[in-house]
Amino acid sequence: MDSRFRGNDVTFGAAKRRMTERVPLRLTHMQERLQKIIAEAGITSRRKAEELIVQGRVSVNGQVVSELGSKADPARDRIAVDGKPLKRSRRRLYLLLNKPPGYVSTVSDPQHRPTVISLVRNIKERVYPVGRLDFHSSGLMLLTNDGELANFLMSPKSGVPRTYHVKLEGQAAEEDIKKLETGIVLDGRRTAPCQIQLLASDEKPWYEVTLVEGRYHQVRRMFERIGQEVLKLKRVRIAFLTDHGLAPGQFRELKTAEVNRLKNWRGGRSGASG
Repeated sequence: MDSRFRGNDVTFGAAKRRMTERVPLRLTHMQERLQKIIAEAGITSRRKAEELIVQGRVSVNGQVVSELGSKADPARDRIAVDGKPLKRSRRRLYLLLNKPPGYVSTVSDPQHRPTVISLVRNIKERVYPVGRLDFHSSGLMLLTNDGELANFLMSPKSGVPRTYHVKLEGQAAEEDIKKLETGIVLDGRRTAPCQIQLLASDEKPWYEVTLVEGRYHQVRRMFERIGQEVLKLKRVRIAFLTDHGLAPGQFRELKTAEVNRLKNWRGGRSGASG
């Protein structure tokens, strides 16, 4: 071989040997936002997890963390909520519950009233409600330990419709119903357009109301604005899910196709036919 290339050949050979040597892999640990870790553990939704952090109820390795945006490594750090160590849920669970009146839509209640969690017996995984129905209202609720889906469904951007049957104290004027459908101002913000249909024109009529947002006591407050008291309120549909076959107090697990359809929901359309 030409001597001019021998040095380069030796250098290339050394480089090739270095490339083929077995280099030990370094394990890298990923940090995630605390609210995401808490939500994925099935404690609560990501939005509620943020409240827990701000309230100083979350600790990492024994140190209280109260700043939003804080991160931790779920594989290495000791994360606790209210002093209880965090445990990752083994599987994702999605339940559809027909809530009776007289139950609060929370995991626990300081007034010791019955909660919707007490209705889902024989469920080992820890789940929490997606959104709320007030104490006196009834109807469909979703419960899950999937923080990502819960956060999506509670976001106004999801556009997931919720349908209610509402009984009023008296007859509502047609022009007032049209005002509600167009949108009124609540808490300084205009409500999104909704659909209201008369179901029974009795002395105390029933209406069907479909909303694409879920503000605090929104249906009751909307009708109060036009001088009508809501006597009964029942949620009968969430997106494509209905209360068919579910008696008050009963629940069922969602099918895989139903879960996928919710996850793929886009403004009234979904990616699966489930």
